[in-house]
Amino acid sequence: MAGFREIIGHEHIIEHFQNAIKMDKISHAYIINGPDLSGKKMLAEAFAMALQCEEGGVEPCGQCKSCRQAVDHNQPDILYVTHEKPNTIGVDDIRTQVNQDIVIKPYSSRKKVYIIDEAEKMNVQAQNALLKTIEEPPAYAVILLLTNNADSFLQTILSRCIILNIKAVKDDVIKDNMMKRFHYPDYQADICTAFAQGNVGKALSLASSESFGELKGSMLQLVKKLHDMDVYELGSSIKEISNYKLEINDYFDLLMIWFRDVLYMKATSDVNGLIFKDEAYEIKRQASYHSYPGIEKILEALESAKSRLKANVNFELTIELLLLAIKEN
Repeated sequence: MAGFREIIGHEHIIEHFQNAIKMDKISHAYIINGPDLSGKKMLAEAFAMALQCEEGGVEPCGQCKSCRQAVDHNQPDILYVTHEKPNTIGVDDIRTQVNQDIVIKPYSSRKKVYIIDEAEKMNVQAQNALLKTIEEPPAYAVILLLTNNADSFLQTILSRCIILNIKAVKDDVIKDNMMKRFHYPDYQADICTAFAQGNVGKALSLASSESFGELKGSMLQLVKKLHDMDVYELGSSIKEISNYKLEINDYFDLLMIWFRDVLYMKATSDVNGLIFKDEAYEIKRQASYHSYPGIEKILEALESAKSRLKANVNFELTIELLLLAIKEN
């Protein structure tokens, strides 16, 4: 658990929380809505830590007893709602961990903070149970619902909570953080940043992921040999891509980034603007034989392949059509 200073991006949410603390206008219920790994839990924990900090400032001091307990996840008035079923937060989870507990006054702090992660997993009965508490909460209670899909909540829940939507963090901020704080090389930071689309946690997760490294390696091997392949050799490539059936959208996104690099190189001859900087020689080579219309057709073919798989078109056929489009253009 860390304070607001440790969080990369999300200034609008941090400002909202800090103003609420400064003006003593803390809501009883918040929804933090954003993709997985985007920093929802860090924001919730920093807010909880600041609310309970004995110094009473807008940034947790990190030194007082409450802050030290929060860092170790044993602050008695910061409570995490858990659930045994992996895909459902049931009515009993809410009743026992929130409704029955919330009537007990804080043990040692001004507030009692409940953090409900993956809150979109609450079924309708659980939401209705929580609604009763949100409608008439004790003055000391703060409930934080963290979700990747606020639309899954009942309208009655949404209308009684302050909704804070996570925004994408700028690529240069993510890349700078990856290189300076975590010491990733620039070419790795570039690829993970581009792929993460403004999600700091996803960028860091990709950088340390062996499976993502394998996926990228397979994609690079394909694009380097595809142009010189005979059509009858495509079968082996289709078979290899089939190994990544579950991650196929990630595979397509990597291909998309590659061919955008080829297009960028063709238009500018600027190596510094590439995402795949460490593959500059190969990108330059491909930029020399792909035409502008050809690259556009490849990018369109990638979008079509995504759409076909969403529509449950045969996987092997979809991949074959895509590889032919890349080869022919």
